[in-house]
Amino acid sequence: MRTALTLTIAMVLAVPTAAQASGTGAHGAAALGAGTEAQPELSREDRREARQKMQRAQRERRQEARREARSEPRAATREDIGRRPGARQHNERRFDNERANRALERAARRVERAETRERAADRRLERAQRVERRTDRRAEEGRRADRRAERRADRRAERRADRNLDRARAAERRSDRNLDRAQRIERRLDDRLDRVDNRSAHSRERYRDGQDRYRDGRERRAREARRDADRYVRYDGRDYRRWHRHHWRGDRRYDWRRYRDRNRSTFRLGFYYDPFGWRYHRYAVGYRLRPAFYASRYWISDPWRYRLPPVYGPYRWVRYYDDALLVDIYSGEVVDVIYDFFW
Repeated sequence: MRTALTLTIAMVLAVPTAAQASGTGAHGAAALGAGTEAQPELSREDRREARQKMQRAQRERRQEARREARSEPRAATREDIGRRPGARQHNERRFDNERANRALERAARRVERAETRERAADRRLERAQRVERRTDRRAEEGRRADRRAERRADRRAERRADRNLDRARAAERRSDRNLDRAQRIERRLDDRLDRVDNRSAHSRERYRDGQDRYRDGRERRAREARRDADRYVRYDGRDYRRWHRHHWRGDRRYDWRRYRDRNRSTFRLGFYYDPFGWRYHRYAVGYRLRPAFYASRYWISDPWRYRLPPVYGPYRWVRYYDDALLVDIYSGEVVDVIYDFFW
């Protein structure tokens, strides 16, 4: 009895509070729904604050419901509660509270959906920004790669140009050295030629002087010999008939040209060494030679081998280059000449 009375008093005291709460909840839900419908787009802070308020209200309602459930006796049934005084009002308040809760839940779901859409939009924006940043990074990497390639190409071109310049300078230095060497060689040759020319000029002058003196002496002695004997020459204490260069040419025994055509190797001699190192001079009959030209090593010891007439007395067949000279070795006079006798 005491327990039933206590429960009745508590329900009577809770009726105004529950009605006020239900009215407040209904009006709050209606206001929240109206506000949500009037302002579908809220800021993030407002939505967070509304969500926190809704969670606090739900928490308070759950706590109140638990307190009410604890205060009722466990053995009481729904028929007992319906026969109690104020049961109808209590049911109405409960239904009003449930409607308010459902309205709050719908508003919370709408807020959550808006937040979900906002988060999706934020994620899309972040994804777009990441894609844009990735594109920018790739573009920047491409630009950096292009700049690196340009710098590498520039450095390669500079190194190639430096190598070409070094090669050109080295080639120029080599050409300068070669030019200097050629100039030194040319100067050395010029100096040598000048010395040779001076020496040759001096030698020629001395030779001319000596040759003139020698020729004068020879001519004087020859004039004296001709004055003594016009037809004979004296040699080694004996008199010899003078040589006549036209007598033997009509003799067929001494046809050296035909014999040379058949025996060409016999007339092919070695190199002729001039005793003075002079060049070839075409001597004629009557010219007087220096003794070195008719020394014994230049004699033709066997004239018949070349189909030449034999000699006697002071006469000797002498080789001079490719010519065959008949020389009076006493006076040095050329008595007879055969040009181009040897090969």
